[in-house]
Amino acid sequence: MTTTAPLRIDLNADLGEGFGVWRLGDDDALLGLVTSANVACGFHAGDPVTMRRVCAGAVAAGVAIGAQVSYRDLVGFGRRFIDVAADELTADVLYQLAALDGIARTAGAGVRYVKPHGALYNAVVGHERQAWAVVDAVVAYDRSLPVLGLPGSALLRLAAAEGLTAVAEGFADRGYTAAGTLVPRSEPGALVTDEAAVVERAVRMATEGLVVAVDGTRVGVPVSSICLHGDSPGAVGLARAVWAALQAAGVDVVPFVR
Repeated sequence: MTTTAPLRIDLNADLGEGFGVWRLGDDDALLGLVTSANVACGFHAGDPVTMRRVCAGAVAAGVAIGAQVSYRDLVGFGRRFIDVAADELTADVLYQLAALDGIARTAGAGVRYVKPHGALYNAVVGHERQAWAVVDAVVAYDRSLPVLGLPGSALLRLAAAEGLTAVAEGFADRGYTAAGTLVPRSEPGALVTDEAAVVERAVRMATEGLVVAVDGTRVGVPVSSICLHGDSPGAVGLARAVWAALQAAGVDVVPFVR
């Protein structure tokens, strides 16, 4: 008699993206609906107080803490490409990773994985030098930390080559090109906000490993984690609907890190 292993997927969200008195998204509510939290480390958003609050909330909710590292770009929310030197980018990633890990440890946990944010995330899909700079930082800090990124990206390829755990993720609320990359936010179709569409995409990614691109092409996305942006309109409602739909489809929602 043979048995089929249950389908599993991680649900992650970008959290802690406020700054000072400004709040962006409902971190507390989302911590009850995701299994991994990509916490801003202060370079594109976030600050020490916010980082500490989100880490404490993640520990209380049993949510894995990830370092969401970015370019040094508070004004642009990390969504502008910066042609930074590789050694400088490595140092910047180390700075962010170490800061969040230290704060997470005071909350009784620690950073469990690393994920680039915004323009850096998109850059390391094909920018070999910057992808290597991010990998170099993780290797220098802690080789046990997985790296989260887009399937087929230079980041995941180089991470795997260095012996790191490379984890592919998909985006239920972002548009895809036929090449499997994310549609730039400046172009039509970049964001998916309709709840039914977001839910359908999440379930298809988890059960079939597919997403429909903006031109109708069916693109393979073999992923272990699905991202919902915490700053998207109605993010909490979307996360709640996605979680319920995944469970209804027989998919266990669990952290990709054990």
